[in-house]
Amino acid sequence: MKNGPVRVGIIGSQFQADCHAAAIGMVEEDMSVVAVASPTAAHAQAFADRYKVAKIYNDYKELARDPQVEAVTITAPNALHCEMTVTMAQAGKHVICEKPLCVTLDEADRMIAACRSNGVLLLYAESLLFTPKYVKAKEMADSGAFGRVHLIKQSEKHFGPHAEWFWDVKRAGGGALLDLGSHGIGFSYWFLGRPKILSAYSHLGTYVHGDKTKLDDEAVTIIEFEGNAIAVIENSWARRGGMDDRIEVYGEGGLTMANLQMGNALPTYSEYGYGYAVEKAPTTKGWSHPVFQELWNYGFPQEMRHFARAIRGSEAPLFTGEDGKIVLEAIYAGYASAGLGHKVTLPFKPTAERPVDEWLNRKKA
Repeated sequence: MKNGPVRVGIIGSQFQADCHAAAIGMVEEDMSVVAVASPTAAHAQAFADRYKVAKIYNDYKELARDPQVEAVTITAPNALHCEMTVTMAQAGKHVICEKPLCVTLDEADRMIAACRSNGVLLLYAESLLFTPKYVKAKEMADSGAFGRVHLIKQSEKHFGPHAEWFWDVKRAGGGALLDLGSHGIGFSYWFLGRPKILSAYSHLGTYVHGDKTKLDDEAVTIIEFEGNAIAVIENSWARRGGMDDRIEVYGEGGLTMANLQMGNALPTYSEYGYGYAVEKAPTTKGWSHPVFQELWNYGFPQEMRHFARAIRGSEAPLFTGEDGKIVLEAIYAGYASAGLGHKVTLPFKPTAERPVDEWLNRKKA
C-alpha cells in the first residue's frame, strides 16, 4: 500500500474544479493536487497559478499517462464523464467523479466495469453526505431520535449554472432535475439506509430560461422507497438571490430541519457591495447573507479526505459508481414521469438517448 498524500490530477479548470482544489488544500496531509487538465490553455494556466499546480495538460489523455498521478477528479461536462473514467481506469488511476455519474445507464455500466476490471475505485462525489449539518441529522436519525423516518424533503435552488455547457441538451443530458436532483435523491437514498427505490413522479418546466435552453429550470420530484418512506425533492435554476440548500426530516417521533446557508451566515446590509457573499449570489448590495467557512460547510474537504483514505484503504468508500447508477436510474424515471403525467415504477429501462429526452420527446408527441 502506498503512503503519503494521494496525488491527484483535476480534469477541468472552472467552478467545480476550484471547489475541489481549494478543498484538497484544506486536507494536505491526505491529498495533494499535482496536475490539471483543461482544453482551454488560459483557464488551465490560471488554475495552476491559483493553486500552485506544477503540471498542466491540455488533453486529459496526457494526464492519464502521468505516472505521478494516482487519482483524478472529473469536473468536466456530463457527456464526457464516461470516456474520461474509462481512460483513467485503463491507466490505473482511481476516479472521483462529480454528479451526475454520467448521462446514460449504459455509460454507468461501462464506467463501473472499467474501474472494476482495472482494480481502481470509482468514487461518486455526493457532497451532501459530508455536509456537517446533514451528517448530524443522520446521526440523530440513526440513534432513534425521530422514530421511523417516513419523509425527507431536500431542496437545492439557485439562478442557474456557472458554465455554458450546462444549458446544452447534448452536453448536459438534463436540467435542474439531473444537475441538482442528483443531490436530493442520492442524499435521501443514503439517509434512509439505501432502500430500494420503487417509483419516481416529477413535474418539470422551463419557466425562466427558455431563451437559452430547452432543459428544465424547475423540478419537483417525489421518490417512493421500499419500507414506506418518500422523499420530496425540489430543484430550481430560477431562484434569485444565490444558493439555497435545505433539508427536513420527519419521523413519527420527531423531526429536524437544516438550512445550509443559514446558521453560519451573517445577515448584512450594504449600500456599496463588498465582494463575495455566497455561491451564485449575483450582488452584495442591499441585504445579503455572507457565509463563512463555505467549503467546510458544504462538506468538500471532508469528502476529499474520505476519498483519499478510501484510496489508501483505511476507509470503506461511502458512495460509489454503483450508487451513482441507482440515482441516475431514478432521475431517468423522473423525466419519463414528467412526460407521461404519472408516476413511473423502477426498475426503469430508458427509451431515449439521454434523461431529459424522456420528457422532451413526450412533450413533442
